Amino acid sequence: MRVGFVGTENSHVKHFIRFLNLEDRHPGHRAVALAGGRSEHNIELAEYGGLDVIVEDPADLLGHVDAAIVCNRDGGLHRGAAEPLLRAGLPVLVDKPLATTIEDAAALLNVAQDSGSTLVSASALRFVPEISQFTTDHAEHGPLRHVHVVGPADPDSEYAGLFFYGIHHVETALQILGNPVLRPGDLSVQARREGDTVWATTTIGGAAVTFTFVVPQDDGRVPFHATAIHTRGVIASELSLGPDYNAPALDSFIEAAQAGKPALSAEQLLSPVVVLTAINEALEGAR
Repeated sequence: MRVGFVGTENSHVKHFIRFLNLEDRHPGHRAVALAGGRSEHNIELAEYGGLDVIVEDPADLLGHVDAAIVCNRDGGLHRGAAEPLLRAGLPVLVDKPLATTIEDAAALLNVAQDSGSTLVSASALRFVPEISQFTTDHAEHGPLRHVHVVGPADPDSEYAGLFFYGIHHVETALQILGNPVLRPGDLSVQARREGDTVWATTTIGGAAVTFTFVVPQDDGRVPFHATAIHTRGVIASELSLGPDYNAPALDSFIEAAQAGKPALSAEQLLSPVVVLTAINEALEGAR
């Protein structure tokens, strides 16, 4: 499988090239092409990974690749980048977030369904080792009552505000909750901002859910952390992202491309965008 990349300004692209071409973690799969033109950065990436093709636009990848990974830091660009590739039937991994509006996310999912292409999107936090503590059945703890996810995110980020890092909080909570399907209008959200911190609360599947987004500082940032409160027990852990934190997403994508079916359904892929959109709307309403 020949893999092409869009949104090469993202450092994740270099990680994916390393996994595929330098470390050969997936024999038979190779990074071969970059979109975005012959910028200095793209030329450096091509030399780093031994890639032969650099094109201008995402659609120009067609004919050169068998699959694509879209990595733009601004998720608002993801629909425009991924849509022509999905329409051509290519499997596509869209790095978090899938999109920054429900309309764009739904459009991508519809195109994938119509063309029969495989669309994958996931936060790296879904795959961190610590997440299994929360997703394993703990019958002795009793029913889950409250999930709290903390981590860095900036509502004023140039890369679509909270969607840039806040999607990690949301996808972590949904993973812990078993990936429920949420549709526009399903959630009642309360949100407020005080200085460098945003709090948002809602209820999902009978459990209270709290998100704490803290703006990164020049001297550091709050770590990602999750807490699950049950009726007879509490599970809490920092969520660590190691140097290869993008590897599981690539593994999942290649597995899905081979099987022709992603791990999450279209409705489950849409749900994080539904949640974060509701948080943004509540935050805007609280101003």
